[in-house]
Amino acid sequence: MIRAVRFAILGSGSSGNATLAQYAQTTLLIDAGLSARQLVARARQLGSEVIDGILITHEHGDHVKGLKTLLKQYDIPLYATTATAHVLRQSGINGRWHTFEAGQDFTIGSMRVESFSILHDAVDPVGYVVRSAEKSLGFISDLGHVTHSVTQRLQGMNGLYLEANYDEELLDADTKRPWSIKQRISSRHGHLSNRQAADLLDSITHSDLRHVVLGHLSSDCNCRDIATHTMREVLQKKGLMDVSLCCATQDEPCGWWLL
Repeated sequence: MIRAVRFAILGSGSSGNATLAQYAQTTLLIDAGLSARQLVARARQLGSEVIDGILITHEHGDHVKGLKTLLKQYDIPLYATTATAHVLRQSGINGRWHTFEAGQDFTIGSMRVESFSILHDAVDPVGYVVRSAEKSLGFISDLGHVTHSVTQRLQGMNGLYLEANYDEELLDADTKRPWSIKQRISSRHGHLSNRQAADLLDSITHSDLRHVVLGHLSSDCNCRDIATHTMREVLQKKGLMDVSLCCATQDEPCGWWLL
């Protein structure tokens, strides 16, 4: 039995995203954007054989592409907003759906899950807070603008998974993407830049924050050194030098982080 909340990133980046969160006898998978084979293999690498529920943030392929095959092998309950579940059902993903409206809270096993709306170009994207009686993990990925509601929901977290998708200068200098794609990425319904993520971090840091993991880094419009330096400046300003800070990777799992 896991006696404290812990989390691990199975993989994160533009090609696929998946995260594990555990407490007591409950294990949750947040998003399933890797292949089913990789989801199972990486979870087993971290010692997790059983998944008690899958939380879905939104319907984009890099967050759900392993679902269909995974559900053919394992009968795992799915949790998503009503609108997101409708889109995924239409795409042929069938399973034991538990739907909710953004802003609703619910319990899965030993963990309390809080949902909240975010801005992204998906049908009904959400972020999550996962809680035990004493500890909390905030999870926010794929959003283009931080609203007051998001900031309020992420107050007091002990652990934080935070998107830091692109560096503004690297995105501007990128020659692979047309202007329209760059505009989409940097729009209010796109993704967070390092600076936007740092501003959010600045507004929610506190003395009981233990771990910050940066995710969904673009492979060619961001780099780990720039992202971590930007966030470390915020933590230094607040005198929080003991907070662990790292970037999740696409190709291998990282964690566990104990809250």
